Amino acid sequence: MKSGKAILGYKSGLKGLRTGKSKMVLIASNCPPLRKSEVEYLAMLAKVQVHHYSGDNTELGTACGKMFNCSVVSIFDGGDSDILSSKE
Repeated sequence: MKSGKAILGYKSGLKGLRTGKSKMVLIASNCPPLRKSEVEYLAMLAKVQVHHYSGDNTELGTACGKMFNCSVVSIFDGGDSDILSSKE
């Protein structure tokens, strides 16, 4: 994550979905079912893309360049990458 803006975490991700700032949401494979369904529901209401990351929350945190687990990543701005256009 060299460019763009992304927020890691469940609570911050929900806040981004409610305020309408999120463009895409990544959910780890081992995210608890209740949290996963809540994030998917809010994403559906906000018309935001949801991507189910194939790795677990440790791999998702590492992929974001952090040294901790993260089950939800909310992307506000894609920056130089084409992550937002690849799912359309």
